[in-house]
Amino acid sequence: MIKVEVVKVNEIEIKPFEITDFVQKYSVSEDMTRVSKKELKALAKDLGLDYNGTNIDFSKRLMNEYIKRNKRNR
Repeated sequence: MIKVEVVKVNEIEIKPFEITDFVQKYSVSEDMTRVSKKELKALAKDLGLDYNGTNIDFSKRLMNEYIKRNKRNR
């Protein structure tokens, strides 16, 4: 048998649904460090993107500077 608890209507507590209660906060400054060329090449290959050494080098410099600035601003 299943036990059931009977309550009165005025005993029920209603709270609004807060999505932030169920989502883990993500912070670039805590989770990301530096990006390597090898990681960028692998990602480009997985996404089916064309790349060359110049593109990868530019992307690496851009991503690392972005991460560094986000860490400073936090």
